[in-house]
Amino acid sequence: MISITNVSLLDLMPQSIRNDPNISAAASALDAQLQQTTSMISALDIFGRVSGWTEEETDELAWQYNPPYYDPDLPLEQRRLLVQNAIPFHRHKGTPGAVEDLIAILFGEGAVEEWWQYGGDPYHFRVITNNADITTTRAQEFYAAVDAVKRLSTVLDSVTITQAEELPLYFGGYLHFGEQITI
Repeated sequence: MISITNVSLLDLMPQSIRNDPNISAAASALDAQLQQTTSMISALDIFGRVSGWTEEETDELAWQYNPPYYDPDLPLEQRRLLVQNAIPFHRHKGTPGAVEDLIAILFGEGAVEEWWQYGGDPYHFRVITNNADITTTRAQEFYAAVDAVKRLSTVLDSVTITQAEELPLYFGGYLHFGEQITI
């Protein structure tokens, strides 16, 4: 089977003209240019090489795809994810899922609770996350990110930070059927 990465024009020509010295020389002269062009094709697949984007490419693609929230000071991997998910964000902007997805990319785990789930006022919601940086160092960034994808008619009531720790709990029990117990 012929692969496009190493094909020669001579391989594609019919037998009747392949032996002509002028045609053979022209095909050989074009092979180098065609090989170079073929090697450049892989660079055209932008989303197929997300992990290889440079900082400049990522910033340029962010301008082009306009993710709902983008900060050039974020780590490169987070910026890549924001650009890669820009179209899905725009598709479901204004939903709790969009808020959860953005929180997951920027701050780790997070969940949205709608007002009817916790007894709040209509059109209010709260966010539950396990990232303590949200209330201290990155609070303004968090509110700007949530504001970028939430529905405009909704209000963020609160941010609840949860923490899960392994706790060595031990319990014991004793069951005895009989007349006398000695401990």
